[in-house]
This record gives sequence, structure tokens and C-alpha cells, in this order.
Amino acid sequence: MTSQQVSILAVNSGDIASYNQAKYLLAKFNWEELGAVEGKSAYRYNDVRMWMFENGILFEDDIDKRWHKQTGELVSEVIFPSRHAAASGKPSLTLHPIGVPHLLKDEHPKFGGKSGYAAPPSTRLSSWWKMLQNYVEGTDLANQFELTLEVTHHGPWLEVPALFIEIGSTEETWPHEGAAELLASIISDGMGFTNGKNVGLWDSNENAGELVLVTLGGGHYAPRANKLASMDGVWLGHMLATYALPFEKAEDDISLPGGTWKQSIESALDATKKAFPNGKIICSMDKKAFRGWQRQAIRDFLAAVEIPLLTTKQIIEMLDK
Repeated sequence: MTSQQVSILAVNSGDIASYNQAKYLLAKFNWEELGAVEGKSAYRYNDVRMWMFENGILFEDDIDKRWHKQTGELVSEVIFPSRHAAASGKPSLTLHPIGVPHLLKDEHPKFGGKSGYAAPPSTRLSSWWKMLQNYVEGTDLANQFELTLEVTHHGPWLEVPALFIEIGSTEETWPHEGAAELLASIISDGMGFTNGKNVGLWDSNENAGELVLVTLGGGHYAPRANKLASMDGVWLGHMLATYALPFEKAEDDISLPGGTWKQSIESALDATKKAFPNGKIICSMDKKAFRGWQRQAIRDFLAAVEIPLLTTKQIIEMLDK
């Protein structure tokens, strides 16, 4: 047994988009096959572990704790290669954090996670988002796939930073070999497989005081975060869509509105603070996504917890200082 700290790639072998990303990683690098962990295939490469799940991933809670219990190794993060499904059917390559912070805490989470909570967001989100844009630029994939961040959604539940890296959005595009190879390259380059240099890991001392963005409102594909997280100097935490901020209007003008909007913001902020110790947590709001009384409730709440609510212009000004 060892106390070594490791990263886990949690692969859903029944998901062709997940499996293909893993296939390229296994073929390109000299992984060591480990004995079965919980009866599941597992592999080792440097300080990264690949763990193969056969029956879906959204309800595989506590992967971090389970790995530690089985191996003695401490898990610092979990990365999920995956497929992405969307009714639009648009081919897309996406990244997103996980959690269902807007659900009532006694509610059954339809797509996994711990109701009322968000897992810590991977600190790699903004840097890998920039990598995704750079890697796709000038390739055939640029004309075939839309690139976008997605807001915080679905499970599983973890207590370490996590992100999903996905190919979308239908059965036609999930098996796309070129997309899988490109995302596998982001994983391998981002995790230092080729040169030993990790991309996007937060250091509480070196990065102290740097901006960490939480976005509030807007649609599922996070246009505000897409823009702001492309800027140098902006780290990205949770992104809450309008649907993840449910409001119920108060009967008087004094009380904060009801609904789980405040719980959702609190959970997103707490998880982001956990992932980015000593970071300068800020929020940015899509004003058009809310009614006036909702915007004011958000402003009042953030003021009470001393989290700045900034416009895009203000963020750019802070970065220029």
C-alpha cells in the first residue's frame, strides 16, 4: 500500500466516445496493466491511472475514495472522457464540470450526482478550453465540430476536482476517430505524458490572488464562460445555467426570494473555493437571463458573502492592471 497521489481517467468502456479516447492513450503510451480494481480493468502510466467502467459512469459515486480504499493511493482529480448527447444533434467537442447544486437535497438525481451539491471543478477547465480551441484550429475538425464549454450538470459525486471531456452529440459523431484522437492528445499533453509538464493545475501559493470565475445564468452552452475563459489570466470554476438557479418570488419585498437559487450558488462557490485555495473568486452574470428582482436578489446575496459580481468590462480591466 502507498500514499502516492494520482490522477484517474475514468473510462466508460460501453461508451464509444469514451473508449476511443482511452484506446488512443493506451496505444500511444507504455501503460502497465494493473490487477483488477473492484473487478474492473486498470492501468498505470506515471502518476495517472486509467480505470475502466462497463455499465455507465454517472452513478459511479466516490471514485476517488473507492480507488484509495482499494490501492492506498490518494486521488487528486478525476477526468472523464465521454460522449455528449444533445437534442440539437450538432457535432460538438465540449468540456464541463459536474454537479446538481440546484436540486432539492432529498430529490433523486435523475442523471447522478449528489442533490444540492457540486463537485469541485477541475482547475484545468480554462487551460484545456484554450488547448481545445488551439488544437482544432486549422484542422478538418474545425469545419465539422462546434467547440463549447457546458455548464455544470449531472453526476457522479466526487470530493476531488473533476471534468468531462466529450464528443457530441449523436450516435453518428460519437465514434469519430479524429475527434477521439484530438481529445486524447489534449489529455496526454495536458497531463504531462509527453514532456512531464501538467497544464492547468492550480498552486495555492504561486497562483494566489488570481481570478477564478463562476458564471451565473444563460443557456446550457455557456457563451459567457466560452468568451471569458478564453482570456489569459482567467481560471474557470462552476458555470450555472439559468435553469440551475430556480427562483420563487417572495410574498413581501423584504425577504430574499425562495427556490434553490441561493443553495445552488452557495454550493458552486464552496466547491470552487475548495478547488482553488487562495484564489480571487468572482462572479459574472448574464443580466438578460433574469428578471429585475432576480438580479437584485443575486446581487444582494453575493454582496453579503463578499463575492464580487463583475461585468465583462470590469474583468478585462482587472486583467490589464
